[in-house]
This record gives sequence, structure tokens and C-alpha cells, in this order.
Amino acid sequence: MSSHREAPEISKDPVADNTDVYAFVSPDRPTTVTLVANFIPFQNPQGGPNFYEFGDDVLYAINISNRGDARADVSYEFRFTTRVLHDDTFLYNTGRITSIDDPDWNRPQFYSVTRTARGHKPQRLASDLACPPVNIGPRSTPNYGATFTDAAVHPVRGGRTVFAGQRGDAFYVDLGSVFDLGALRPFQNLHLLPLPAAPGVNGLQGLNVHSIAIQVPISDVSRHGDVPSDPLKPSSVIGVWATASRRKVQVWDAARGRREGHGPFSQVSRLGNPLFNEVITPMADKDRWNVEPPRDDSQFAQYVAQPELARLLPVLYPGVFPNLAAYTKDRADLLAILLTGIPSGIVPGFQNFTGPVQADLLRLNLAIPPSSSPNPIGLIAGDAAGFPNGRRLIDNVVAIELRAIAGATIPLVDPGFTPDAAAALLQDGTSNTNLAVLPTFPYMPDPAGGYQSSPGIPAA
Repeated sequence: MSSHREAPEISKDPVADNTDVYAFVSPDRPTTVTLVANFIPFQNPQGGPNFYEFGDDVLYAINISNRGDARADVSYEFRFTTRVLHDDTFLYNTGRITSIDDPDWNRPQFYSVTRTARGHKPQRLASDLACPPVNIGPRSTPNYGATFTDAAVHPVRGGRTVFAGQRGDAFYVDLGSVFDLGALRPFQNLHLLPLPAAPGVNGLQGLNVHSIAIQVPISDVSRHGDVPSDPLKPSSVIGVWATASRRKVQVWDAARGRREGHGPFSQVSRLGNPLFNEVITPMADKDRWNVEPPRDDSQFAQYVAQPELARLLPVLYPGVFPNLAAYTKDRADLLAILLTGIPSGIVPGFQNFTGPVQADLLRLNLAIPPSSSPNPIGLIAGDAAGFPNGRRLIDNVVAIELRAIAGATIPLVDPGFTPDAAAALLQDGTSNTNLAVLPTFPYMPDPAGGYQSSPGIPAA
């Protein structure tokens, strides 16, 4: 979670595993939009001597649909290259790394950025951009944030800015409890198998990911190449998802001791809305979901219309969700939130409807400015700049989606339904105990350091 190891096959390929996608109008640069895709889940900061890195054999992409057909109108593609500077040592660094181009960093990574617009030839925006090293510790990577984060933020053509490298995970969830038969620690005394109530535990505290972040002018991704100002216009909305692809054929090169890819790229992972493949798609379809394009998601709509978790909550929490248990209609609220966007007329002054094509996209209304007082519960708490209108790093998507699945959003489309009292309170009991989000691009927290961290206790 939110898409960490969410399907059997991709869990065996962490370098290509999408963990989270974020899309938001930049709070400090509101004429731009920031898109973030994270990969390589559950990184232990102490994970040497072969530290985590992007895959040279993976094509990473952040895709934007702005015409309402769930096809990519704009894609930003990232390819990585790893170099070994000293082939006579096992060390990741042969001394203290004091800059992003320090020759004592033995295994630097570089990347290219290509923009592809539908109907146009790909445009190479930049090549040989440097990633930062991972955060090893104060001897190897001293003053990490000041030394490496800003140095790895690169301006590229067209007023765009990019970053790619290790970051602290911004997502938080009580993994240990949720996967223990759907227990939510604050309410586990009400569970079918009760235990004493206890605070939630952030299972991702102290762990890192690898982030690809790009900040672009809003006009770079909007339908008409402008900066939309009317939230109710259909052209104000974009749909965002990230993908990872590998060559279709993998051949083992015994002489080099590694696999070599051949042929065209084929998608192996994707992500739009958080938790979609995790808790909505059945186990037998999870791997297939990862290789399908969003435009074909109508085949999975049945699982949104009748979500398994909505049936389980009344069973796992006897007597707590009687109204939800009695509700047998298809979940029009979830079909809208997750697969089409919310049409005009449902939430006053708001919509993020992309049209009738059902597709798992993270939908963002570009005409809604950043909030001056962001609420982690987002749209259902009255903050229209928050999830499910895009997704910010602060948004508590676990609580939001739990409440929606429990019925809190049904009255938006079925006014005759009364949500159970617990629906508005549902959460996993965690708070964001991860390292602090940055106030400027790339926004993702600096990564926890290997030397400084104890298990579950991050330290910069």
C-alpha cells in the first residue's frame, strides 16, 4: 500500500513497482503542476552494500490524458544509466561524497527525459541529468539535504523542472494491522476477533522510495495549452497515471551475469488512484490489471460497483455498519470517484469528470488553486484542492478511501441513504510520522539515512 507490492508478479520486481502517484497544482508556483511517481517500495535505509537504484532496463513514464478518452496525450519518459567508476572495489563509495559529481561515488546514475505528445514526434528535453546518491550516513553523505537535494533538481527545456532519486516515503498506513484480517487499531476492540484498542502504527515510518518528480507549466498538460480558470469547464481536468515497462523478451547473458532485454517495451506496472489494485481488484486479476491500459478498465468496474471491502466491514465489525450491510445497489459514488471523476452538480462548485470512459486515473482539476489551509481529508472535508482531486503528499488517502467505501459518500448520489455513524470516523489510526515534506520542489522528504536510522525510526 498504497501500491507497495500490490500484485504477485510485480512484488517480485520492486525496481519496476509503482508505489504512489501524486498530482497537484504546485503550492509555491501555482501556474505549474507537480507530478510525482514513486518506485521501489519498503527501502531499508541501511540496505548496502548494493544500495537501491532505478533500473537501467526499465522505461518509467508519467502519463496525462486531457481529452477524456483515457489515452495518453502527454507522456514524460525517463530512462536511466548507471556507471561504475572504480571496477576494482566492492564499495558504493570509496570515500566521502561531498557533491553530486564526486568521483568517490562509485556508482552514479544519470537519466534522460523525453516528452511525447499525441500525434507528435518525441521531444528529448534533457540527457545525462545526475541523480543524487542514496543517504548512507554522515560520513559518506554528510549534510544530505543541503548537499544533494537541491543539486539534483534540474531545470530543463520549456520552464520544466525535474528530480529523480531516493526520497523518504510520504505515504503512511498501519500495514501490520490492516493486513491482520482487516483490523483498524483504533477500533479493534469492535472487531470480530477483538483486541484492546490501541493507536495505529505507521508501517512505512523510516523507509525510503525512489521518486521521479517533474514540475511543468500547467499549459504543458492542459487540453488547450492554456491555464484553465473555470473549474466547471471539462477542459480544466486532466487524468494522470504512471507506468513502468520492460522489454518484451528477457535473455540471460551468462557472460555478463545479467538479463538483457530485447524487442519493444511492454507495461509491467501502472498506478493512478491509490489502493485501487490493492483492495479492489481480486487476487486472480491483479497481475492482468497491471499490464492493461486505463482505457480498458470497464472490465474491472464490477469490483468497484460491488467492492469486497464494503461487504467485509459489516462482517469484521458486527453491528457497527448495519446500513452499509443492507445497501445492495451498485456503488455509483465509487464508480464516479475512481473511474470517471465526479460530474458537475454533485459537489457545489466542483467537478473532475473526464467523461464516460471508465479508467483508473488520478484526476486533477487544474483550475482549483492550492488551499491556504490544506486538510488531509481532502474533498470530503471541504478542501477541494485535495484527494480525490489529484493527490497531495499530505492527503490521508487511507482514511478518505476507507470512509468512502464504508458509505460516507453514498448520499452524494443516493440522498435516501444514511451512512452509519462510524463511516465518518473510520481510519487506520496512523498519523504522518514520516520525515517532513519539503516546502519546495521536489516536495518529497529527504531520505532517511542508513547510519542515523534505527528500525522504524527515521533520521535525516
